[in-house]
Amino acid sequence: MKLLLISNSTNAGEAYLEYPKQNIADFLEKYGVKQVLFIPYAAVTFSYDEYQKKVQDRFAEFSIVVDSVHIHKDPVKAVEEAEAIVVGGGNTFHLLKNMQDNNLIEAIQNKVKKGTPYIGWSAGSNVTCPTICTTNDMPIVEPQSFNALNLIPFQINPHYLDAHPDGHAGETREQRIMEYIAANQDMYVAGLRESCMFLIEGDKMSLIGPKPVRLFKYGEEPREMQPNEHFSQLLQL
Repeated sequence: MKLLLISNSTNAGEAYLEYPKQNIADFLEKYGVKQVLFIPYAAVTFSYDEYQKKVQDRFAEFSIVVDSVHIHKDPVKAVEEAEAIVVGGGNTFHLLKNMQDNNLIEAIQNKVKKGTPYIGWSAGSNVTCPTICTTNDMPIVEPQSFNALNLIPFQINPHYLDAHPDGHAGETREQRIMEYIAANQDMYVAGLRESCMFLIEGDKMSLIGPKPVRLFKYGEEPREMQPNEHFSQLLQL
């Protein structure tokens, strides 16, 4: 498989997809991709047409055409014929529900496992996990199940934050993940901080970005994994 899994689309004060654009361009160029199929279903408060245009405006900088699954009468066929698949961020529950309702789970699984490049950011990264249970999003709609694409054997928590704002009495991000691993004791969770991404090519996995990953497993102390560490072990779980 060929996966580029990005934590977030936009850093504070930057334009949309500014920081990862060169990584995206290099990834697509490496595999000779000229056109991608975009999955816009995470959008809720703006239209799929607007989302497609937003991504196209950025991808045009490296001469990539952005098709979108929502304009196809047969979404499964569109996936089957795609050069590459790109899944944008937004609400993960909305994204998964629409992927399920359009019968795209198995179609994307089969396509990506056969070698079609996949790029996701935020919710688009979260859905590559076994489930969406480590999303940060509100469940505004009810998918058929929480089961996702299961392309990787561990969970990602995108936008992972260490901060606990002054005056906030609710759970920290770490506390919520600790609840998840207490209820799912066989799972690892990778807290993927902003400005960072995972690159997976076959059985090789690396971390790109300036910040370490916070790794969680039940019965173990959370630990920081630096970019130069051996991440491929997470693919063997």
